[in-house]
Amino acid sequence: MPKIIGFDNDKYLNQQTQAILERVKQFDNKLYLEFGGKLLFDYHAHRVLPGFDPNVKMRLLQKLKDKAEIILCIYAGDIERKKMRADFGITYDADALKVIDELAQWGLKLRAVVITRFDGQPAAKIFKNKLERRKIKVYTHQFTKGYPTDIDRIVSKEGYGANPYIKTKKSLVVVIGPGPGSGKLATCLSQLYHEHKKGIKAGYAKFETFPIWNLPLKHPVNVAYEAATADIKDYNMIDPFHLESYQQTAVNYNRDTEIFPVLKRILKKITKKADIYKSPTDMGVNRAGFGIVDDEIVKAAAAQEIIRRYFRYSCEYALGLADKETVERSRLLMEELNIKIEQRKVVKAARKASQEATKKRKEQSECFSAAAIELDDSKLITGKSSSLMHAPSSLVLNAVKVLSGIPDKIHLLSPNTIKSIKRLKKSISKAKTASLDLEETLIALSISASTNPTAALALENLKKIKDKEVHLTHIPSSGDEAGLRRLGVNLTSDPNFSSSSLFFE
Repeated sequence: MPKIIGFDNDKYLNQQTQAILERVKQFDNKLYLEFGGKLLFDYHAHRVLPGFDPNVKMRLLQKLKDKAEIILCIYAGDIERKKMRADFGITYDADALKVIDELAQWGLKLRAVVITRFDGQPAAKIFKNKLERRKIKVYTHQFTKGYPTDIDRIVSKEGYGANPYIKTKKSLVVVIGPGPGSGKLATCLSQLYHEHKKGIKAGYAKFETFPIWNLPLKHPVNVAYEAATADIKDYNMIDPFHLESYQQTAVNYNRDTEIFPVLKRILKKITKKADIYKSPTDMGVNRAGFGIVDDEIVKAAAAQEIIRRYFRYSCEYALGLADKETVERSRLLMEELNIKIEQRKVVKAARKASQEATKKRKEQSECFSAAAIELDDSKLITGKSSSLMHAPSSLVLNAVKVLSGIPDKIHLLSPNTIKSIKRLKKSISKAKTASLDLEETLIALSISASTNPTAALALENLKKIKDKEVHLTHIPSSGDEAGLRRLGVNLTSDPNFSSSSLFFE
């Protein structure tokens, strides 16, 4: 079945490349371009814009690599408190190391790493040492004195001038970071200050995929961005500066709009030119809106993402990772667009499977749960927990049988393999439950594939599960979550715990 496409990635890539090159020419061939969002694996954009390549920014940089070099920023406080990137389950500093490796693999030049708002944090020092001993240039920037009100002090030797100057050679300097608040803007402006002191008329621009400025304010794609940032309380708004200057409606988000008057004054002070930009929308070079080729498809995809975010925040609240306000905000965003949970078909299927299995049991098991997946033909497959395996394990095996044309009665895993793993978990590891989580099940499947051609066929077809919709009736265990993440599914779960225990090994 062909993929549903609502976004022309090649058209977008060509237009985006041209827009950036035109902006470079405006500033004496020296532009500091702040990259917002994720440099790699932008799965949010991939989900709400079907057809969007999650690595399109890296492809963009490859097209520009003869003209571009990269500075990576990371906030010292995020290193110290081990801030997590939720989609990968890794810390921001680990993500920074991952990005550095990936830049090298893509043949792109990393000029330096900047640790921003550095104040001697022990974890940040260790991170700096680790990079420097691998021959990576590291700079530290302290909090900018006078920011945000004392413009004269900000644009002085005490402010941006107190930061070390990073020597760059290319006409385009892309400034990236692992997440919001990494200090990318301050780094760009610090470099601008030093460049203009040296007589180089460098400029600044911003590349941010969301919100999409030329879509309506309440377009589901833009609302999906609000849902994705509900935890940091971002919200979209009509750019008042753009409306006043051009009598045109453009969408931006609150932080860029709120900081624009300050940024405008700073740029004027550095460049000695008035009105380089008349609005925060002017600063952007985003062409994502022009890549949409089927608005109805992207609207439907964005509605699904808004539902996913609601489930995610609900689970994070149950785990103590999010506040009630975030959950409520995500719910209100659904109501604004009249989006119902029932629009996510796998939710109803998983809950129904759970209820039916419960009725058949004389005594309901405490760890009982169910799961559902929607395949390309809209067929819904379910899986239930048992003494042998967790619900996600059962689900994935059931789904891959359907995808491979394997009859349901055929076992993919050798009974001896399952017994050995259960014995290891129970007798040696002293685990409270011996049933296989998804990560263990995938390992068992790979072992069985070496001697069982049917298991080998199933293993080969696991890749067909990527990007499918999955819902669990309970919060997944770490092994289930890791397995589902590796398979690349779009996961949601009800905010229920599968056990009354507070600790799981």
